[in-house]
Amino acid sequence: MSIAREIEDIARDLIKHQHDHPPVRDLNREVERRQTFADRVADDFSRLVGSWIFVLVQLGIMVVWIGLNAFNLIRPWDLYPFMLLNFVLSLEAAVWVSVALMALNRIADRDRLRSQQEYELNVKAEEELKALMNHLMHQDEILLQIVNRLDRGDLEMKRVARRLEEMVEVAKQAAASRPAPADRPQISIPAP
Repeated sequence: MSIAREIEDIARDLIKHQHDHPPVRDLNREVERRQTFADRVADDFSRLVGSWIFVLVQLGIMVVWIGLNAFNLIRPWDLYPFMLLNFVLSLEAAVWVSVALMALNRIADRDRLRSQQEYELNVKAEEELKALMNHLMHQDEILLQIVNRLDRGDLEMKRVARRLEEMVEVAKQAAASRPAPADRPQISIPAP
């Protein structure tokens, strides 16, 4: 088998070990695509409710409400036990808790998607590692074949060199035992 043909066979074997895999999905884009208008509004409200601005505005409203009703600066609409304020705050709390729970449900859905994506990535990484290991093992086999071929070629070169040295030695001995003709000058071969 010629060396060029062996190289073609090796290249063909290496090409066989290439592989493809599907691209990684963009989780954020997928979640945004699935959200409805109500989901986006609930997310915005829960972001607002969970901020310091909301807490400070609520505190300010309660201080103004109590101040106006307790100190009789204007005609009071909610006297001391502030039952209307309690009712409004209870209603508000019920609404905000519902909105926050809807946001938590969406966060749980997003976490479920994220864990699914992580699982898919782990499976893909495992497949990629298996393919790389198989490819490396295949390359090791090919390298071993190349080393064996080089070793055989080296042994052959040494055998040919020994044979050539033997032939040179035989030629020297034959030239030394033959008498030189008178009209020809004697050629001496230097010893290595």
